[in-house]
Amino acid sequence: MKEINRIIDTDSYKASHWLQYPPNTSLVHSYLESRGTDRNWEKTVFFGLQYILKRYFSEKFTLEMVEEAREVITAHGLPFNYEGWKSVVEKYDGKMPFRVRSVAEGTVVPIKNALMTVENTDPEFYWLTSWFETQLMRIWYPITVATQSYYIKQDFYKFLQETADDADAEINFKVHDFGSRGVSSKETAAIGGAAHLVNFLGTDTMASLVLHRDFYGAEIAGFSIPAAEHSTMTAWGRENEILAYRNMLQHFAKPDSLVAVVSDSWNIYEACEKIWGEQLRQEVIDSGARVIIRPDSGDPVKVVSEIMHILGDKFGTTTNTKGFKVLNNVRVIQGDGVNENSIHQILQNLKDDGFSASNIAFGIGGSLLQKVNRDTLKFAYKCSAIVVDDELRDVYKEPITDVGKKSKKGRLDLVLNENGEYKTVRLPDVETRKAENSQLRTVYENGELLINDNLDEIRKRAT
Repeated sequence: MKEINRIIDTDSYKASHWLQYPPNTSLVHSYLESRGTDRNWEKTVFFGLQYILKRYFSEKFTLEMVEEAREVITAHGLPFNYEGWKSVVEKYDGKMPFRVRSVAEGTVVPIKNALMTVENTDPEFYWLTSWFETQLMRIWYPITVATQSYYIKQDFYKFLQETADDADAEINFKVHDFGSRGVSSKETAAIGGAAHLVNFLGTDTMASLVLHRDFYGAEIAGFSIPAAEHSTMTAWGRENEILAYRNMLQHFAKPDSLVAVVSDSWNIYEACEKIWGEQLRQEVIDSGARVIIRPDSGDPVKVVSEIMHILGDKFGTTTNTKGFKVLNNVRVIQGDGVNENSIHQILQNLKDDGFSASNIAFGIGGSLLQKVNRDTLKFAYKCSAIVVDDELRDVYKEPITDVGKKSKKGRLDLVLNENGEYKTVRLPDVETRKAENSQLRTVYENGELLINDNLDEIRKRAT
């Protein structure tokens, strides 16, 4: 299938909306916000707009696209603003006459604030602000993934500070993205994986590396290590389980290197105690590598605790300056059943048992990239002001059946006050482009991308 026409990439009902605004409407102003969450999150990490704007709004729209859109949308049973779209393309050479202002990518902002505003720059095309809601709203996904990843990082970092010698040196590789196979498309993998890389450096989602290279100027945004899967271990047969593990050591276990070996194909406890802890123990030590044992089934909280004790008994531990045990020669990575809650519980159990958080990393898949939706952070893109007959009017909704869906009024901006607090404010008139101490930057205007952030800058903000 060829790439979908960017004009058609909207919701069907948008096609008739140009007829539904009041006569003589000349401006429509909309904003994006998280209206809240049922999770224990108070802030969002803004990320992904630059990708959307570069990918879908930097190339010119064409008359051929307009013709195809008319054909498809009218056959679909809806009116199509053919003359309006044709005028957009002819008048602006295919560039879209609207303005996007947003917080800088990587910025951590409390929920229920305006993160982005959109308004048309030519009165003739007031209806464009709403037309592109569908595409621009999809930023909910990278923001939600980046936010979840951020909170997992904050929690893990706290455990490292309490139980490890150098939390800053360790945190960046403690949560690894295993989610590529668990999402609905390669673009989803790329976007979600890129959002995770705002917070961490570990990933197996290689599509995210390409996205960051092409859209955020990162030569290489994340890293991985040689690792086994069940097929490469079980292919040797249960009777040759030790040979499968030894083969991994021979190929990848070099001084100061890392290699991960899934070890639960049959009996994770026997593998840790007898094979790794006795038969291969000296080979592991002599290799100079750090071998990372991966359990991949069962109750992750229970299994991690049990094999941590087994590996501690077999390889010994060193007590760090915080008074917690660190495994010698080996580590553990848990990649099954991992989510925000299980990570916290595993880390808490290890701490209670006297083990440092240094001993473990996590691979997180579906929970990171797929088990989220627009309602995870209750994202909304709403019109908050219009101009009719040269008069600025507030636009809002306040349904009595759901107070949580009350929307904001007026042309909006986001400011940082003297106390370091973010606050959404109203601009007094159409002429005022921004408020004092505004945190919204004009990132796109009339077809031109005005700001081009790189990943390093974004990561510094997301701390």
